[in-house]
Amino acid sequence: MSGMFFSIYYTSLEILGANDEIRERRSDFENSEDERRRSRIGSLKKKAINASNKFTHSLKRRGKRKIDYRVPSVPIEDVRDEREESAVLELRQKLLERDLLPPRQDDYHTLLRFLKAREFNIERTIQMWEEMLIWRKEYGTDTILEDFEFEELEEVLQYYPQGYHGVDKEGRPVYIELLGKAHPSRLMRITTVDRYLKYHVQEFERALLERFPACSVAAKRRICSTTTILDVQGLGMKHFTRTAANLLAAVAKVDNCYYPETLHQMFIVNAGPGFKKMLWPAAQKFLDPKSIAKIHVLEPKSLGKLLEVIDASQLPDFLGGSCTCSAEGGCLRSNKGPWNEPEIMKLVHNAGATVVRQVSRGRTSDTLTAESGSDVDDHCSTSGRRSSAPCLAPVHEEWCSFLVIIFLYLCLCLWNLC
Repeated sequence: MSGMFFSIYYTSLEILGANDEIRERRSDFENSEDERRRSRIGSLKKKAINASNKFTHSLKRRGKRKIDYRVPSVPIEDVRDEREESAVLELRQKLLERDLLPPRQDDYHTLLRFLKAREFNIERTIQMWEEMLIWRKEYGTDTILEDFEFEELEEVLQYYPQGYHGVDKEGRPVYIELLGKAHPSRLMRITTVDRYLKYHVQEFERALLERFPACSVAAKRRICSTTTILDVQGLGMKHFTRTAANLLAAVAKVDNCYYPETLHQMFIVNAGPGFKKMLWPAAQKFLDPKSIAKIHVLEPKSLGKLLEVIDASQLPDFLGGSCTCSAEGGCLRSNKGPWNEPEIMKLVHNAGATVVRQVSRGRTSDTLTAESGSDVDDHCSTSGRRSSAPCLAPVHEEWCSFLVIIFLYLCLCLWNLC
């Protein structure tokens, strides 16, 4: 009996020993795993700390907050007249004193445009500027891109063909209207003068924020004006309606009072012989020399002169170029231009700028470097503080002058001189 007891006892000890040995091995294995796990975690921590330190050092070294490092820097040349710059600084100071300079409008080229519109008379410019600010507030211009939707646009374009298409040889956007193919009476069946005017203002604001800045990046020089082509082929008495007059008058007021001095040059094309021989000389008596210098009248056989300022690839075939935009439904539907290039628009939406100023012989040359997401001063402002709107604007200019021309043209149509 005792032998059996000791046998069981020793067997139990062997089992216990074996269990202890298993536990020790398991403990050793677990300890080893823990050490390896701690080692891996430590290694990952070191890598994370090193990466963080490198990133922090990089930010400190650059002194800028980066949003998208893949967007490269682009230099933009901006040449300024020293005397004009002095006038802009004087105007800016007076506007600040009168609390008339919101950050959105605190912009060198915007101020300069208004000064030019009032022949650099400071007080008259301030009056015009104040009226513009009142109108923008009442009209809701600052938010019109988000607040207004022109659902009838496609139908409107059928009865008033128009649109941006490409750029001229200096990088300015080209805007085209086929006035002879417009149908004012049909147009007013699908929209109203008020709604169309809102669309017109919306397009101005879109150009301020997108089209002109995109052209500046693409051309690597400051773009502040447009080249406009007005095709008058087919224009006649059917276009001279009260509705058309009201629409043009409303557009003219907006353009001349609130977006002045944005036209580089205007081409009136496909004009009949009577237009150039009789109408244009008569119209010049009503225009100032500055407006006359901007307007060029071309007969159908003279369309080739457009190629002197616009490359054939940027000009629609119906105006003597080689572009058709067949995949987009025609050139006036394509909205072709740098504002449709994704890489350019990255710069437009994320760009800041560093200004390096040099003054020489009465001229100021600013070399501007647009860089994505950098916390530096706005490249258009003389204030040195960041501005949310670029210094550019779109399409129509000298519309009052053009209305005089159209009126005389229609008079000639009555007498069958065209």
